[in-house]
Amino acid sequence: MHSSNARYVRRMPAIGAVVALAAGMLTAVAPAAHAAAGATLPFTSVEAESATGTGTKIGPDYTQGTLASEASGRQAVRLTSGQRVEFTVPRAANAVNVAYSVPDGQSGSLAVYVNGIKLARTLPVTAKYSYIDTGWIPGARTHHFFDNARLLLGQNVQAGDKVAFESTGTQVTVDVADFEQVAGAAAQPAGSVSVVSKGADPSGNGDSTQAFRDAIAAAQGGTVWIPPGDYRITSSLSGVQNVTLRGAGSWHSVVHTSRFIDQSSSAGNVHIKDFAVIGEVTERVDSNPDNFVNGSLGPNSSVSGMWIQHLKVGLWLMGNNDNLVVENNRILDTTADGLNLNGTARGVRVRDNFLRNQGDDSLAMWSLYSPDTDSSFESNTISQPNLANGIAIYGGTDIAVRNNLISDTNALGSGIAISNQKFLDPFHPLAGTITVDGNTLVRTGAMNPNWNHPMGALRVDSYDSAINATVDITDTTITDSPYSAFEFVSGGGQGYPVRNVNVTGATVRNTGTVVVQAEAQGAATFKNVTATQVGAAGIYNCPYPANSGSFALTDGGGNSGWSSTWSDCSSWPRPGQGNPDPDPDRNLAKGRPATATGSQDVYTPGKAVDGDANSYWESANNAFPQSWTVDLGSSYAVRRLVLKLPPSSAWGARTQTVNVLGSTDGSNYSTVVGSQGYRFDPATGNTATVSLPSGTNLRHLRLTVSANTGWPAGQFSEVEAYLNP
Repeated sequence: MHSSNARYVRRMPAIGAVVALAAGMLTAVAPAAHAAAGATLPFTSVEAESATGTGTKIGPDYTQGTLASEASGRQAVRLTSGQRVEFTVPRAANAVNVAYSVPDGQSGSLAVYVNGIKLARTLPVTAKYSYIDTGWIPGARTHHFFDNARLLLGQNVQAGDKVAFESTGTQVTVDVADFEQVAGAAAQPAGSVSVVSKGADPSGNGDSTQAFRDAIAAAQGGTVWIPPGDYRITSSLSGVQNVTLRGAGSWHSVVHTSRFIDQSSSAGNVHIKDFAVIGEVTERVDSNPDNFVNGSLGPNSSVSGMWIQHLKVGLWLMGNNDNLVVENNRILDTTADGLNLNGTARGVRVRDNFLRNQGDDSLAMWSLYSPDTDSSFESNTISQPNLANGIAIYGGTDIAVRNNLISDTNALGSGIAISNQKFLDPFHPLAGTITVDGNTLVRTGAMNPNWNHPMGALRVDSYDSAINATVDITDTTITDSPYSAFEFVSGGGQGYPVRNVNVTGATVRNTGTVVVQAEAQGAATFKNVTATQVGAAGIYNCPYPANSGSFALTDGGGNSGWSSTWSDCSSWPRPGQGNPDPDPDRNLAKGRPATATGSQDVYTPGKAVDGDANSYWESANNAFPQSWTVDLGSSYAVRRLVLKLPPSSAWGARTQTVNVLGSTDGSNYSTVVGSQGYRFDPATGNTATVSLPSGTNLRHLRLTVSANTGWPAGQFSEVEAYLNP
């Protein structure tokens, strides 16, 4: 969602450490009587972890802020200089697109081999478009680690051939390779106006902005032709109406601009097809219209066959876009939404698109100013939105979400969210019938750091107002959700009801915690919902606030595998059955809820468990003793603590006097290590290690600071807790 609106923080017990799930290349099988979910794609993807080579596999990992958590399948392969990953080609192809990551600030290239023979051409890689920070969004951390780079191989390869990528110096983590047979460049349509005839430079050296404007003006009612080449546009186009913009194919005709069309209105009949628009957006600035389309294309328009990459948003649509069709496009590496229908949309169809690596909702409808009506997201394939949801419906009337395949959502998001979160006014809540049908969700749902508990794979959220629309959820497949399958919540913390929900015909496999996570008052009917490998219990039914009312689950018949109920509303179920144990060498305190007796300014308790040694907690000044406490989520036999201060030499050496206490219930604390001084010196890393005695068992760890020779307050940049001595 293109907004900086804060999500509320729930004061509820947090779930335990994320469990690592089996991942990899997955073929989704939709429910009977439905076509396979997702788009019909011109390429076949192969996961790097299923390839061979000399690199190191990373993951699986579901922890926000880690590289593997943003990877497809939550796994990837890291290459150091000279290491390679070799793919077996799955189909006839002459081109490949690779999703990869390099360390922040670095660039380089991958050498490319076909059947062992090194090509003259290389695949450039860069961190230029990655590592996005959105500090104004609560719960966000640095994200958007991966990027995509494409290459025409210059030859045809067949199924079974080998294509390898080798690091030439820069560390590169390879996630997935898309193999494609790219057709030759299309010929110019008869009667069309070529942008080159108006002075456009296909070498990309000259500024082609005016040539595009002149061609559009000359081709009213006809077609503007964009021949093969690279074109540079330095300012956005406007006044685009009654015209077709057509290229020779998205691998052949490429427009380089960060703002393609920006206009508040249009008479419509605009058709944009068969070329690429690749931008230079390296940060997310919400006040900038750094979008492929910003505003309106007008009624009866279409966008098809496009490759859209390195922009803030693919299409941010406002005004009149009635009966718009957006189909068969690729939208990659946007720092915010892939597409957002920002109110007023009527009869819009968004279908058969592929979206990867969005920095916000991949596809969203937001009914601001007036409702989105009778519009749909159908048969799209969405992978790796790294902040927010795969598909989000924020208000609107008679909306449909059908036959989409969504995988690997990350922080602050579900696979699909049906929500009355308004962000701004005037907002138009959900109304009429909301149809959610035939969707497949794989490894979707995520821990929400603002709520300190998870979001389900499919979420119905009465965030800012009651849900009174009819919500029909039918023929859904949910596989390998790290937490719950279906969540019903009032995310704003006000306890608004979720009503009129029908869940019919769902298959749930290997869900980490529960099938139904009910946290709002209201009701839903479930029919023919089957579940296997349920991690903790069938149902978590604990509405919030506690006195807001109950959530009624009506058994419509045909349900199986999820009849048990989580009995303790004071704790969260943890991922369980069928999953491997978490890493025994992990830092138990990282990302856990932290509190303190006092804090100074912005130096809040959570800074000591955020994984960043340069941020820190500072207690109230001149008020010793001061305590800092972290909830590890479960009781552990902790044997070692590592206490840190920022490593900068600007932090002078100091000694802090610390008493270590522990508790299993959060109420009764006992001393684990008595009060003593710990020396912090930047010359030796500004860290101190505390050994805990064998037999220690605690869930709540408390550090009480009674003195500090460097500053009149308790200070920690990181508190790490480990099982190993």
